[in-house]
Amino acid sequence: MKTIHFLFIVCFVLLGSVANAQVTFEAKVSKKKLGLNERLRVDFEMNQDGDNFNPPNFEGFRVVGGPNQAISNSYFNGKRSYSKTYSYFLSPIGKGNVTIGQATIEIDGQTYKTSPVTVNVGDAVKMSKDGSNAEYLAEENVHLVAEVSNSNPFLSEAITVTYKLYVSHDVSITSNWRELSTPKYADFWSQNINTQGNYKIYEGKYQGEDYRYVILRSTVLYPQKTGELDIEPLTLDIPVDVRSNKRDIFGRQRMVRVNKTVSAGSRTITVKPLPIEGKPDDFTGAVGDFQFKVQTNKTTLDANESLELTTKISGKGNLKLFDLPSLKLPSALEVYTPERENQVTVQLDGMKGTIAEKYTVVPQFKGNYPVRPITFSYFNPKTERYETLSSEEVVINVENGPVATAKSAEDTAIVAEALDDTQFKFIKLDTNLNPIATTPFFKSTLFWSLLGGPMLLIPLFIVAGKKRRERLADVEGMKLRKADRLAKKYLSEARKNMNDRVVFYEALERALHNYLKAKLNIETSDFSKEKISTLLEQRQVQSGVVQEFIQLLQSCEYARYTPTSQVAIQQDYEKAAQIISTIDKQIQ
Repeated sequence: MKTIHFLFIVCFVLLGSVANAQVTFEAKVSKKKLGLNERLRVDFEMNQDGDNFNPPNFEGFRVVGGPNQAISNSYFNGKRSYSKTYSYFLSPIGKGNVTIGQATIEIDGQTYKTSPVTVNVGDAVKMSKDGSNAEYLAEENVHLVAEVSNSNPFLSEAITVTYKLYVSHDVSITSNWRELSTPKYADFWSQNINTQGNYKIYEGKYQGEDYRYVILRSTVLYPQKTGELDIEPLTLDIPVDVRSNKRDIFGRQRMVRVNKTVSAGSRTITVKPLPIEGKPDDFTGAVGDFQFKVQTNKTTLDANESLELTTKISGKGNLKLFDLPSLKLPSALEVYTPERENQVTVQLDGMKGTIAEKYTVVPQFKGNYPVRPITFSYFNPKTERYETLSSEEVVINVENGPVATAKSAEDTAIVAEALDDTQFKFIKLDTNLNPIATTPFFKSTLFWSLLGGPMLLIPLFIVAGKKRRERLADVEGMKLRKADRLAKKYLSEARKNMNDRVVFYEALERALHNYLKAKLNIETSDFSKEKISTLLEQRQVQSGVVQEFIQLLQSCEYARYTPTSQVAIQQDYEKAAQIISTIDKQIQ
């Protein structure tokens, strides 16, 4: 009897230890029903430490906070109690029943999973407007504003968008905010001027009340299209510390942290076209206030020596978006391809600096060679008029060297007079021809080659015919090969028409479309940027390459209606060839 009692005690202890060692891993949500404008907290809690935690993808939600990790480890009456939790804060994207998938963790070499949790997202709820509601206080005391320097600019005139975050003195925030959506400037040339985290706090007014604010970033924009252009909003998720009604043991109010989503809102810019009246013939799209000059490092030299001739434009405006005037010199001066030099900085009020093209010129003959004045035209948005600048005439004096020859007709006459009969004495007029020895054609090497050659070619014709029939039977393959040939043809056509902006971009767009038909097997009627992006990503093309391809298609659409420099055309052609090559390497 004592033995049985002892065994019972041992079994009880063993069962208790097994129960204590049982692993639990579960998902807990703060609420099962919430409004579209509310937040949900999800905790993934385990009673033993693990590795390789893998959360679900949270489809249907946007993660606005987390993961936050908390560990509790305590002993009571000699027993250890352990808890580890990963917490996320989620914002619903749409209404309906949304399921949070399984999370996984590895504990002692085994993988554990949580059970899926379904929550119901309903209509947006009205927030309580009393002072005890932290969400309401955060809503009323934190604001993001996009300030535009000029909402009605001319085409290619600089404007600045400044993003300011206003915070009242009743709440406080940290710099641990993150961007949920970043503005895209599809119809603008843009460059951000970031503060790189060194935010300076200013005092200012928001709707007549005292606020603090920081400048998050400023973006310089040059519109490349006329009409109404939209600037997408900047959206941030910001942790906000709000005073609560609770107090600590010293009587001070406790702070409650809530995550707040703020957006600057979309802005619409109305871009005016450049006036047609008074537009010079040599205008190439320069907008701003500029100075222009042509200069050389020397004007006196000998033949076959070199000099440097520089065309230079300086000032403030869209310096990176137009070409310099072309240089025309006398034919006796050998001119090499110019080197471009850009010393341009982008500041809050736009581009400033100098662009120049430096030519190497080598005179061939002695003489004086004038470089006629060159004109440069631009549009000044301040005066709303076109202005034309002219360079001074430069005379290049070549002191020593060969004298240039006379006109070709005069040279021919002089040469003809100098000819006499003795100059042709080396030509032999008498012939001494001998018959060529002939061999019989019958049974010769050529005879047997002509006789047996067709017999040897018969197997090759059979194989070639079989391959041809297979190619003809492959209708889809023929369509793809035809589209591929058309893409190469149109890309070649675009290269030939680089001097005609409209024809170039039409040919380039056709080449891109036919390339997609060859690779994705889709018809022209199915072309949409969303479908192109989806199909390329399904074929394992990197998202960055897909985005560059879509931007190139957009560039083709916009550039046909806006002034475009020769440099931009060359860059778009090279970019098209590079993107097609990259997609060919990645597509599967």
